Amino acid sequence: MARSGGTWGVVGAIGGIYIAQSVIAGVTWSGLPGVLRAQKLPLDQIGLISVLVLPWALKFLWAPRVERFRLPDGGRDRSVTIVTLGAAVVIAALFVVGLIGPSPVLPVLTVLMVAAFATATVDIACDGYAVAALKDTQYGWGNAAQVGGAYLGAAIGGGVFLILVDRAGWLVGAWGMAAVIAVLCVPFAIIARAKTAQARPHQPRLRTALARAEVRQGLLVAALYVVAQKTAMGMFGPYFIDAGYDLGQLGLLSGVGSLTLGFAGAMTGGAVVRRFGTRVVLAGAVALQALILGVVGLSAAGGVFAAATVAPIAMVSSAAVMAFGFVALYGQFMNWSDPRQGGVDFTLFQCMDAAVSMVSGMVAGVIAEHLGYGFFFGVACAVSLAALPLIWRVSGQRAPQQGMAHV
Repeated sequence: MARSGGTWGVVGAIGGIYIAQSVIAGVTWSGLPGVLRAQKLPLDQIGLISVLVLPWALKFLWAPRVERFRLPDGGRDRSVTIVTLGAAVVIAALFVVGLIGPSPVLPVLTVLMVAAFATATVDIACDGYAVAALKDTQYGWGNAAQVGGAYLGAAIGGGVFLILVDRAGWLVGAWGMAAVIAVLCVPFAIIARAKTAQARPHQPRLRTALARAEVRQGLLVAALYVVAQKTAMGMFGPYFIDAGYDLGQLGLLSGVGSLTLGFAGAMTGGAVVRRFGTRVVLAGAVALQALILGVVGLSAAGGVFAAATVAPIAMVSSAAVMAFGFVALYGQFMNWSDPRQGGVDFTLFQCMDAAVSMVSGMVAGVIAEHLGYGFFFGVACAVSLAALPLIWRVSGQRAPQQGMAHV
């Protein structure tokens, strides 16, 4: 597969899909919370946005069926078909969301849930394609496309989107994002189109994945890492708004932070992984995140740090730290995935990430609304510090290889 457009063509194609996925994620996680807070909605209602992670937490249930459809025995790879249909659903959903407006919230969340199911399904196909297409190269290139694409997409969905909403209104913002996603999917549709049919006797199954020690270890590492890193992610935007900034400033900061410090964090993380290994990067990222949360907690509690000063610094530095760590984590996910069913194995790791993110995000909204930002960010800091020794120990263990076959 990688030869259909060359390695760089494959990396560029999957990079476009990862950017497109992150555009809708940026709209959901960075854009919508800021817009709703600007309309004075309470934090516990904003926390309901975390329910949109549900498809990402449950997609392991339909991942084997998607992989069997994508890789039929004796047939052509159908990755392009899945991605094209999924992108069409997402684009249509954004058109509808643009017509509804940011409120009432429940209809918007319902339509975005449909988009989330479509995006999660596209992700299964794209991850499976990437694992197999890049198996004879260094996975680092696919990793860079994945993490770098995520931050570029977040810059568009959480930055450009907010600026458009602030300057031209909700309709222009939503429809503009639909157009961006359509353009980003074109390279994959051209590069990833299979030329010949292949025999594939292996049947992708969930049971096969869970039987492997590498997968079980990866699920534990993912859960610990996400608890430490993502618990406070959804509250940074509302905290920024409550510190006195407007949507345009939030969008600009989100975009610049993702494009510059987020990208720099990803590149630095890749370099440190090569020099010191995955465990050092994961533990280092958690320690840095705990430091950021501690400073924000002191600021929100009325300490020596002014909220108006800390909020923007915390947002951009957190983007860098997240990118720094996730390069290492996603690289491990690819290494632990069997190329014969990469969409299933990689999906399991992402589902653990999404499930923990959803629960922690909902809890975060309730705590912040009823007990205040200071208490919430203090608890998030304590959770990161508590997870740190566990992450260090578990990520340093070497799971026994159980005959992972290559195609």
